[in-house]
Order: sequence, then C-alpha cells, then structure tokens
Amino acid sequence: MAARESKRLVYLALAANFGIAVTKFVAAGISRSSAMLAEGFHSLADTGNQLFLLRGEVAAEYGPSVRHPFGRGKERYFWAFVVAVMLFVGGSVLSVVGGVSKIRDAAHHEPEGLGLSLGVLAVAAFFEVFIAFRPAVAQFNRLRAGRSVVRTIREGKDPALLVVLFEDAAAVTGLVIAAIGIVVAHLTGDVRWDGAASILIGVLLAGVAWVIAYEMKSLLIGESATRETRAAIRAAILSIPEVDHVDELLTMQLSPDDVLVNVEVAFDPGLGEEDVVRAVEAIEAKVRAAVPEVSEIFVEPVAS
Repeated sequence: MAARESKRLVYLALAANFGIAVTKFVAAGISRSSAMLAEGFHSLADTGNQLFLLRGEVAAEYGPSVRHPFGRGKERYFWAFVVAVMLFVGGSVLSVVGGVSKIRDAAHHEPEGLGLSLGVLAVAAFFEVFIAFRPAVAQFNRLRAGRSVVRTIREGKDPALLVVLFEDAAAVTGLVIAAIGIVVAHLTGDVRWDGAASILIGVLLAGVAWVIAYEMKSLLIGESATRETRAAIRAAILSIPEVDHVDELLTMQLSPDDVLVNVEVAFDPGLGEEDVVRAVEAIEAKVRAAVPEVSEIFVEPVAS
C-alpha cells in the first residue's frame, strides 16, 4: 500500500515539475532573470529525478532470481541516491554558477519582466503546493503517527516519499527566495540581488541533496528495520510456548515493504528434533502474521 501511494506521489510530482520547468525557462528567457533560470534548472532536475525514482520502483518489483536471491528492492535506494547526485549537479551547481555570473556581469544587465516573473512564480507555487507538496506532507504525517519529524525522517524506509517531500519543500522555499530576489532587484535597480537569490537557491539545493544522499547511503549499505518492527518480531517469537529466549535478532531493510530477518532462538531443552522443526515453522508463521513486510526469515536454533 505504501509503495503504491509513493508511486502516485512521484507521478504527481513528475507532471507538476515538467510543466513548471517549461514555464520557468520561458519566463527566464524573456526576463533574463538568473533566479528564474535557477528555478528552471531546479524544476528540470526535479523532473529528471522523478524518472529516476520511477525506474527504481519498476526495478524493485522484479522477483528474486539466481543473481538477486533477495530481489532488487534496494534499487529504490540506489536510484534515490542518484537523485541526490543529480539534484546537486543539475540544480545546485548550475544555480550557483548562474548567480555568480549574474553578479559579475551586473553592469551589463537591468531588471526586466517583473510582472511576468512573479506571475510564473505564483503559478509554480500553486502547482508545487497543491499538486505535489501537500499530498506528500499528508502521507508523511500518516507515517509519522505522533513521532518527531527528525525521528520519522531518520527511520523512514520509503525513498520516494522522502525525496518527493524534500524536493517539494526545497521547491517551495526556492520560489520564495526567487520572488524576493527578483522584487528587490527591481526596487533597487541592482541585478546582483537576483544573482544572490540564485546562489542562495543553489545552497538550498546542495543542503537537500546532502540530506537525501546521507539517508539513502544508510539504507544502501544495509540498515536495520525500525525499532517498532524489531520489537514486534521479538514479541511474536517469544509468544511461541516452546521458545525459551531470543539470543540475537538481526534485520535488514531490503525495500520499504521488504525486511530480511535472521534470528538465533533458544528452545526449551526438553524438545526433540521434530518439536524444534515444528516450533521453527510456528515462529515463521507468527512473525509473518505480525509483521507482513517480513519476506525472508532464517531461524537458527541455539543452546539454551
């Protein structure tokens, strides 16, 4: 269910960002605003990023194979990491370079197209907020379920949701920065304000890219399931009468809805071999019933 909702968010963001990018580039060409051009690059980078996310969603649906015995769920995390790289290169660097160039050549430029630029930013803000950002925030709040924002982000396992949320938050903030830079440039007659806004947008995108890359790196190298999931798995195992105690519980998040479990379980000393086999089967069934996202579970009996 979560994966389908995240894919829907990606499609909404893709449609919104593509239309906004075209509009911003047209406005930047007419007004010659570097902040507007930076926003155009930002939306273009976001459009490409949605395609990367969709690629990850499609690849993750392939089943296990000889080469990938646990499936390809981690491709979601790989393509989300690529998104962070593209957001930095395609958005941040180009924005900063454009802003620096505008400041250096300020003597050869004059502010133009105030009404057009603000109109485009207003339209972009409407699409960003109501088509992309608002649904992402709603899904994030459902996932948060009373937890702090920082903890929810750190424990989040859905790359599509995190990327769309951060991208859209940066997009809305970037629109505000661009609008301020354009207005101040027109009021003062100094286009360096426009260039400064472009640089600030680039810095914002670099920060967002770093956060996304950091979170995806942890999931790529093998992050455990959440504390709540681990507690539910342990409780399910201990509910089996034949279980004496759990020695070690290891988990790995293979995808948002796919968890690998390896657990060492000590059974009652008086159990025979057949009793242990039946108890292991009961553990597997109980864990999958309690935590449906557990796709693979390996139970290792150990001495009590």
